[in-house]
This record gives sequence, C-alpha cells and structure tokens, in this order.
Amino acid sequence: MPNPSASAASGAALSFDVSDADFETAVIERSLQVPVLLDCWAPWCGPCKSLKPVLEKLVQDYGGQFVLAKLNSDECPGVAQALQLRSIPHVFLIKGGQLVDQFTGALPEGQVRAFLDKHLKAPADPVDELREQAAAAPDAALAEALLRQALAMKPGHVEATLDLAERVIARGALDDAQALLERVAEGARNDRHAALAKRIALARNRPQGDPAALEARIAADARDFEARFALAAIRAYEGDFGAAFDQLLEVVLRDKGEWREKARVQLVEWFGLCGDAEAVSRGRRYLGMYLN
Repeated sequence: MPNPSASAASGAALSFDVSDADFETAVIERSLQVPVLLDCWAPWCGPCKSLKPVLEKLVQDYGGQFVLAKLNSDECPGVAQALQLRSIPHVFLIKGGQLVDQFTGALPEGQVRAFLDKHLKAPADPVDELREQAAAAPDAALAEALLRQALAMKPGHVEATLDLAERVIARGALDDAQALLERVAEGARNDRHAALAKRIALARNRPQGDPAALEARIAADARDFEARFALAAIRAYEGDFGAAFDQLLEVVLRDKGEWREKARVQLVEWFGLCGDAEAVSRGRRYLGMYLN
C-alpha cells in the first residue's frame, strides 16, 4: 500500500549528509514534504558511531516515512550554533519546517522506534498485511495461498499458522491441519491453538445417528432433548456450528433443569471452537437472553 511520505521521499536517497551550505534546502524545505530526522554527530564521538547504524537501519525499515539527514557538527559550526548543541549524538525530528521532538545519546533501537512511532505511522508488518488480505480474500484457495506466503516469510509466526490451520480444517484436510498445529512450539501454544486441536478431534469422531430421523423426532416432540443433542453433535461435526447452537439454545429455552445446564456447558465449549464470529456472537446473545 503506497503512502504519501514514501511518495514524497521517492527520487532521493533516504539517508544523506548535510552541511551549513545546504541545510536550509536539504532539511528545512525537505521537511515540508517528509519528516526529516537530523543526526548531529562528530568523528571522535563513540556513542555517535553506535547510533549511526541504528538510524540507517530504521530509515530503511520505515520505507520512506522519514528521511535521515546526517550532520557532522565539527564541519558545520553554523548549524551547530543555531541548534545550540551541547552534547552529541543529538537527534532532532523536523516536520513541516518545525522542530517537533529530539533526543540525545545512543539510544537502543527499540527506544528510537518508540520515539519515531510517536510521530510516524509504525511500519506495517508484511505478515500481518498478508493475514488481513487472506481474511478478506474472495475464495478459500486464495486465502490459503496468502497465508502460505506469510509463513514462507516467517515460518514460526504463530497466528499465521493458526489462520492457515483453521482454513485447512474447514476443507476437511485434518491430517494437514494437525501437522500445522504440531509445528507450533509448546511454549507458544495458546487458547486458540487448543480450540483448533479440539475442532480436529471433534471432526475425527463422527457422532452416531441419522439427521433426518433426528429431525423427525424433534418435529414430533420439541422437548426430545436427547435428539436435539444428537443432532447438534452431528451439525458441529459437519462444521455447521450455527445449526448446532440453535438446537442447544432450544434446550436452554425449553428446560429449567439438568438438560438446560448440560446444554449451557456444551454451548460454552463450542463457542470456543467455532471460527464463525457472527455465529458465536448470536449464540452468546441468545444464551444470555434465555438464561435471564
């Protein structure tokens, strides 16, 4: 996704040296187009040498959201005096021709990023961008391809792995989905990982019963809770959690005792397994209404 800062920075280096002679043009006027990070340093300054590679790395990482101007304070007494430099390294952020922030010393990369992020949009994580594209993809095959691309970039990315596992479960490739879950290190496994593992286990064990016969029993007796539970289990096995929720919600609505509590417990468990946020939201809403 292009951004205006990157466009403004195009056609010129992201990192460059400045002097007294070109400071007005290279820094002040340039900052009207794109933020300028001004690094004031000197050859004899040890901390300056530590900070320089950090700044040069970040200007690349941020892809044109700012440019880095490097000023040798020993060779630029005019600017150094105008900026009232007392110690170096001293870094200034200039936007729209105005000084907006500054820091001194060789800060670590994380602190410099925090400094920049107060004034700039943080650089987008390409894996997160691919995950967003996959979520909005018009078909499942494209979504899977995007997620596999994300994992090629970062093979250990937990959420991208779980996104892909969820897609693979949806098309019934349970062994492939299980293999994806097993790639996640034990220490990185979260509640979502556990829920997907339970979905795989649920999908491997087909419940007993004929859906048509169970539906006929329910039509003949709406309080045939045993049939409703059996039909709900089949629908959950098929991945139709919305239909499974409907059967158990009917139990909650119609019973005031043991069956109601059993249905409530099963619903809460399945809410954690269902990948359809809308179905879960609807199920939780009706469960709350029926219990009150």
